[in-house]
Amino acid sequence: MVKVTFITFVSVLLLSTSAPAQPVTQQPERPRGQIPDLGRPTEKSDEVPTFDYNQYFPGTWQFEWRVPESPLGPGGTLRGTETFTMQDGNFSTSHTEAEGPTGPFTIESVIAYQANERTFARWDQDSRGFQLFHAGPIGGDLGGFYTIHYETGPLTHAGQKVRLRYRTRLVSPVNYKIEARISIDDGPFLNFGSGWFQKEIPVTTSR
Repeated sequence: MVKVTFITFVSVLLLSTSAPAQPVTQQPERPRGQIPDLGRPTEKSDEVPTFDYNQYFPGTWQFEWRVPESPLGPGGTLRGTETFTMQDGNFSTSHTEAEGPTGPFTIESVIAYQANERTFARWDQDSRGFQLFHAGPIGGDLGGFYTIHYETGPLTHAGQKVRLRYRTRLVSPVNYKIEARISIDDGPFLNFGSGWFQKEIPVTTSR
């Protein structure tokens, strides 16, 4: 009886040690908002925290943006990804790979954020044949919403002068929306569509 029990024990032990360990998928930790929990309702006298660029933007964002026809290209839907990478000091870069009505295109960007001044500047090199310089301030409220107000300098493309205004609404730690307006040949600023960006949250596995 003792012998049978011992053999059974050894068999179970061998089976348990030889079975491959199954990888465990860890739920990704979602980014948090930038407004601290004060343990009480916010008051008008509370200070809005300075926007933390390093906490928000770095990583890859998927986007979709429907634009009307303009000197910058035909109307249609733009889809792709933009990946932000921190560099030295106040600088970062981004690389955009997207597909539009004229086919695939890329954008290489350099971004400067002056936290103390609460201002942004951005330079875009677009493979569709033009460059854009944007600059503007960022503001926020105690509800945790931040908005960047960009405006470009004049650009001549396809024989017409173009200026753009962007309002980038950081609506959550993993979503932001760009509302754009365009002026052609010094005309009024008209709707240039809205782009929605969603952050990719990496999933990790462990054994």
